[in-house]
Amino acid sequence: MSHLVICQRCGEDEELNGKKVGDEIFVECQSCGLVWSRNLLPSCRKCSSLDVHPAFEAVVLKSRGTQLSVESSKLIYLCASCDIARLREYQRSNSPIMPKDLPNA
Repeated sequence: MSHLVICQRCGEDEELNGKKVGDEIFVECQSCGLVWSRNLLPSCRKCSSLDVHPAFEAVVLKSRGTQLSVESSKLIYLCASCDIARLREYQRSNSPIMPKDLPNA
């Protein structure tokens, strides 16, 4: 499972404490003591743009043999520049889009 917050100094992903102040969360790593701020506004992971749009992506799991099943959906943010094709697909269908990577059969 990939964690959303990881200490950049030591790689810790469990022993982290956060405190919300305004539109930011100040995170402290309990392992090495590093403190950093995390903005709560969604932004593009590739280009850091704030021009992102909410969308739902299907959570697909291998259920039996080679059969894949949509188990649920999760909220993601699509960048108007970097994810334009996926954003248009979502806006056109108005239903959860399939993930980029599917489980191995």
